[in-house]
Amino acid sequence: PALLGNLGAALHIRYRHRGDGADLDRSIECLRESVDRAPETGPDHWRWAGNLANALRTRFLADGDESALDEAVALLTEVVARTPVDDPARAGRLHNLGTALQTRLSHTGSPEDLDRVIDACGRSGVYTVIDLHALPGSQNHHWHSDNPTHQPSFWTHRHFQDRVVNLWEQIADRYKDNAWVAGYNPINEPADESRTVVGPFYNRLVDAIRKVDDNHILFLDGNTYSTEFDIFDEPWDNTVYVCHDYVAAGLGEGGEYPGLTQGTWFDKESVERKFLDRTEYSRRTGTPIWVGEFGPIYTGDAERDAQRRQILDDQLEIFRRYDASWSIWTYKDLGPQGLVTVRPESPYAARFGDFVAKKRRLGADNWGSDGEGAAEVTRPFQDMIAREFPDFDPYPWGRRDWVRTLILNITVAQPLAYEYAELFRGLGEAELIALADSFAFENCALRTTLVEKLKDG
Repeated sequence: PALLGNLGAALHIRYRHRGDGADLDRSIECLRESVDRAPETGPDHWRWAGNLANALRTRFLADGDESALDEAVALLTEVVARTPVDDPARAGRLHNLGTALQTRLSHTGSPEDLDRVIDACGRSGVYTVIDLHALPGSQNHHWHSDNPTHQPSFWTHRHFQDRVVNLWEQIADRYKDNAWVAGYNPINEPADESRTVVGPFYNRLVDAIRKVDDNHILFLDGNTYSTEFDIFDEPWDNTVYVCHDYVAAGLGEGGEYPGLTQGTWFDKESVERKFLDRTEYSRRTGTPIWVGEFGPIYTGDAERDAQRRQILDDQLEIFRRYDASWSIWTYKDLGPQGLVTVRPESPYAARFGDFVAKKRRLGADNWGSDGEGAAEVTRPFQDMIAREFPDFDPYPWGRRDWVRTLILNITVAQPLAYEYAELFRGLGEAELIALADSFAFENCALRTTLVEKLKDG
C-alpha cells in the first residue's frame, strides 16, 4: 500500500505541473488501491484516503465531475473523524476538508443545510435573515468571529476579502427568488481600526450583491461592532443600517443599575443617549431603525437579575418610543441569556456540567464572565500593565479588555478547548445523539419571565 500511495501522490503532483489527464487517472487508481489494501486500524489507511480525496477534488476542478467532489468531501469527513484531536496531522486534514467544502459551495452552489433551515422556518411562517457571523481571517478581535488571536486579519489581506465577495455572490444568486429570505446581513460586527478599509469594502460588496439580487433587503452593520456609522455616505436603496445596543451594566462585568460600571454611570437617561448616538445615521437618513442585537446577561442572583430586567424594560420602552425594531440576543444557550436554555438534568449538562463550571470559574468565556477569573493572577497583571503603560488605550475596548482577551480568552481558553474535546472521546452514536437532543426545544427550559417581557415590549 505504501508504494502505491507514494506513486499516486507523485502522479498527482506531476499532473498539477503538466496537466496530463492520464497522470490524474492513474493517481486516483493507485491511491484508491492503496486505501483498499491498508487496514483501517492503521494510520496509513487514512493518510492515503486523504490523498485520494485531494486527487478527487482535483478531478472535479479539471472536468466538473460532481460525484468525484462528493466522494472527496465524504472521504475527508471520515478522515477528520478518525484523526485524534492531538494528532499533528489533524490541522492539515481539517484544512483539506474545509477547502473541499468551499469548492463544493463555490462551484455547485448547493448549501443544502442552509436550504433546510430556510425551508423549515418558512413552513412555520418565519422569515430568515442570512448572517455571515465569522468571515475568513476574522472581521473583529473576538471569539464570535472565530478569531483565535486578538487581531482581525480580514482587513489587511485582500484574499480574505475576495473570498467573502465570492461567497455572497453565490448566496445572493441562490436565494434571489426565495420569498422566505428577508435579506442578507453580510458582515457581523466589523471592527476596522483604520476606518479606511471597511467603507470601500462595503461599496464593493454591495455592488457585487446588487448585480445578482436587487430585491432582498441588505442589513449592514456599522463599524466597531455595529456602533459607528460614519463609514457610510448616502444610504443605499432597500437597506437597513443595523446597530447593536448592549448596555455595559448588563454584561458580565456590569455593576449596579442604576449605578457605576467600570467607573461610568448607567441609568435610563444614559442608555437612551447611547441609543440615540448609535441610531443617528438611521434617523438622519430616514432609514428604518433596527437594533440587531441587545439584551442583558443573567447571573442567578435575584437582586442583580432584577436590575438586569430593569435594563431590558428601559431599552424596550426606548425602542417603542423611537419606533425601532429589534431582535434580542439570544434565542438559546446554556443559561446566561437565552429565551430557551438547556436543562441542568439534561445529558449535556450531566456530561459537561463540571467543565462549564470550570470555564466560568476561570473566566475563559469572553461573553458573560466577570473578566477576572483567577483574580489573584489577573488583577496583579492588569495593575502592572496599567502602571507601566498608563496611556495604553487599544482599539476597540481599551486596555482592560485587551489584557483580559489575551490572558483569559486565548491563553486559558486554549487548554480548555483540548479538555472539552476529550470529553467526547469514546462516546457512541446514541450518546452523541442524546447530547444533541439536550438542545431540542422540547427538552429545554423556557425563561418565562423574559418571554413575557418581550411579548409586552
